[in-house]
Amino acid sequence: MAKDSTSKTIDSIKWIISLSFFTLAVVGNSYFVETAFLYRVLGVVFLFILGLVVLAFTNFGSNAIKLMRESRTEIRKVVWPTRVETSQTFMVVLASIVVLILVLWGIDSLLRFLTQLVLG
Repeated sequence: MAKDSTSKTIDSIKWIISLSFFTLAVVGNSYFVETAFLYRVLGVVFLFILGLVVLAFTNFGSNAIKLMRESRTEIRKVVWPTRVETSQTFMVVLASIVVLILVLWGIDSLLRFLTQLVLG
């Protein structure tokens, strides 16, 4: 129990440090307006990377990195459609849309005719 509490406290400290880096990047970018844009961008990027590195060592960060690695593995398993399959699917969808447009146009024309018939 004490180990879990200590781990949560350390994670909280890491979160505070990381958020401090993010805050420093935003405030520093606003404060050093007179400094060249390139140096400000480099500073912001450096501080954000530093904050992300600190976050990577938290429990949440290690789980997020694990999830990203697993996602990359799953993406490699995906079977992507060939060019022919993609073209055929596109043609089926296009034909379906054209048929639906014609059906809706027919219903609209019928309702317009009935409305004119009733209203005169």
